[in-house]
Amino acid sequence: MGTGQQSIQHEPAGQFEATRFEKIHNVIFDDSKEGSLQVAREISDLIRDRASKGLQCILGLATGSSPIKVYEELVRMHREEGLSFKNVVTFNLDEYHPMEKANIQSYHYFMHQHLFDHVDIPAENVHIPDGTIPSYVVQEYCRAYEREIEKAGGLDFQLLGIGRTGHIGFNEPGSHFNSATRDITLDHITRVDAAGSFKGLENVPRKAITMGIGTIRKAKRIVLMAWGQNKSEIVKETVEGEISSEVPATYLQEHPNTTFVLDKEAAQNLTRIDTPWLVQSCDWTKDLTHKAVVWLSQRKGKPILQLTDKDYNDNGMSDLLSTEESSYEINIRTFNRLQHTITGWPGGKPGSDDSNRPERAEPAKKRVIIFSPHPDDDVISMGGTFDRLVSQGHEVHIVYQTSGNIAVADHEVLKVAEVANSIQPTAYFEQVIQDLGNKTDMDFDSEAVRKVKGSIRRSESYGATRYMGIPDSQVHFLDLPFYETGTIKKNPLGEQDIQIMNDIIEKIKPHQIYAAGDLADPHGTHRVCLEALFASLDVLKSKPFMEECWVWLYRGAWHEWDTHEIEMAVPMSPEQVLRKRKAIFFHQTQKDGVMFQGEDLREFWVRAEDRNKETAQRYQSLGLASYAAMEAFVRYDFYKK
Repeated sequence: MGTGQQSIQHEPAGQFEATRFEKIHNVIFDDSKEGSLQVAREISDLIRDRASKGLQCILGLATGSSPIKVYEELVRMHREEGLSFKNVVTFNLDEYHPMEKANIQSYHYFMHQHLFDHVDIPAENVHIPDGTIPSYVVQEYCRAYEREIEKAGGLDFQLLGIGRTGHIGFNEPGSHFNSATRDITLDHITRVDAAGSFKGLENVPRKAITMGIGTIRKAKRIVLMAWGQNKSEIVKETVEGEISSEVPATYLQEHPNTTFVLDKEAAQNLTRIDTPWLVQSCDWTKDLTHKAVVWLSQRKGKPILQLTDKDYNDNGMSDLLSTEESSYEINIRTFNRLQHTITGWPGGKPGSDDSNRPERAEPAKKRVIIFSPHPDDDVISMGGTFDRLVSQGHEVHIVYQTSGNIAVADHEVLKVAEVANSIQPTAYFEQVIQDLGNKTDMDFDSEAVRKVKGSIRRSESYGATRYMGIPDSQVHFLDLPFYETGTIKKNPLGEQDIQIMNDIIEKIKPHQIYAAGDLADPHGTHRVCLEALFASLDVLKSKPFMEECWVWLYRGAWHEWDTHEIEMAVPMSPEQVLRKRKAIFFHQTQKDGVMFQGEDLREFWVRAEDRNKETAQRYQSLGLASYAAMEAFVRYDFYKK
């Protein structure tokens, strides 16, 4: 993995023992960027090869977050390497219906924004399903779309993403393997996943036009990309499961030239990655042993110290036993390692022996930065730890990396503007009210509206940080430029973003940094904010003050670290759980009817409490002490990266 020149060309899956569960060829890269570059290289090679023979290159193209970096690289190749698209004919997989072409959520808009407007492809060679056609002619239109593909000679290459329902294109569960281009009703989960872009589930169209499974399967070459841990479960089900109409992507198991291109997070649930001892002999490192024993304890439903030799032998771990005197020694080491992650002193316990604690005792009073991607992730993700750090006397700085303005609903802005204008009428708030009144689904927020939205989030943040005992002088708003586009789509991380991060770290010179370690979406704000931190640490790590700085990563509202990954677990009392809940409540615009809800309809404070309780219960089930709740962290050693 991660060679930078790794081939994604198809080889039969299952030819090695490690891949014996896998029914689709797949290649795993360190990150989505590296994988995307390889996909773009294969496409460019195909375009040039077809052009050299005087032939057209027929591409089937996808939309969504997965192919964005592929299109960016193809555009770069066109500009810098002379890659021409004059011989390229494209057919897009799908489009919402009804959907105006000029709508910023349309796939027509997406494709022109990311690819077609930046290359020399002839306009007549671009085919995207038309979301404006009347319903009564959809069937004939779809048949005509099929004929156009056949007239072009069929698809040479089909690019795909995968939805969490296992859909490819918009072929939802229940789609037939011979289905052709048609209109389809979207699955609820598919609509939930799109709700963020549409600023609410109620705005997501219920229908779409999509190429069929049969159409896709006729392509000579298929490459499916999946990035981030959100796709890991469906990737495993598709690659290792049985063919089923309930997971339409499994039909690709029967295609002779398909490759799944994955990053490490999307591949993490594959058997050879997640539980390699079930498929082959292992090099039993300390970390792998720790992971395997925790897994075995959870699988057997018994505490670690009660695991027996038979448990090991019956679950693919007999070779681990052969390297040890008995299961007893392995159990004790694993139990002790987990026990040593638990601490009520996340900033270190002053004057104590810290050899078996996750944090250093000295300096006794630390300067701490809590980086929060949005203006609420600090209290949602680590509110209990936040509270302990403050109460134990550390100098805690809260640094909000983005304004979070797009997550404020228009009606919240209208309410604020009308109240302010009723007290003291001003041209500014009258303009805000007018801008909101004139806004359509095809419009971005005006600068004035964005400013009010950002101010609302700031005020909510100050309410929470004051409640937690932080002086306003220790609350910082970076408003990183990559985020400030006024749209769901963000700019690439730039030098200005990294310099802003450098400046705040150099100013505070922290002994501890806490940051969101979410890797679910490679284009999501959490991921980009984390990349900004990593880039900054790489620049600053030669500075003397950085030698004393430790970095701890927390997870967001949706996920927690796996138990074997956790390096610091901070218990919370029932009183701290309640304080965390109250701190979250200060973020009122994110409480009821939140815009980016996801599929989980629980409010953020409920998700956070349930997740913290589940972490504590997992520790208890492994045989450790019982707590009301726990927050978990993994240390990031930037000197080793």
